[in-house]
Amino acid sequence: MKKIICKVEYDTENAELLGKFASGFFGDPEGYEERLYVTPGGKYFLYVNGGEESIHPAENITRLSAAKAEEWKQNHEI
Repeated sequence: MKKIICKVEYDTENAELLGKFASGFFGDPEGYEERLYVTPGGKYFLYVNGGEESIHPAENITRLSAAKAEEWKQNHEI
């Protein structure tokens, strides 16, 4: 997935995957997935996707500060 936020491109195909977390199982309407990435330029972002009843009911990319990325890694034991 690719998304431009504040004139910066965040692309899962061109970024380094740092960690991932999944809740539920494939097809679970409450299940979801989160993946933490860093761009070649050092910008962090979170890719999310999930079932229609989950906390991430649609595919999306959200930018993160380095501190928030580190917090996400600690909370997900990555």
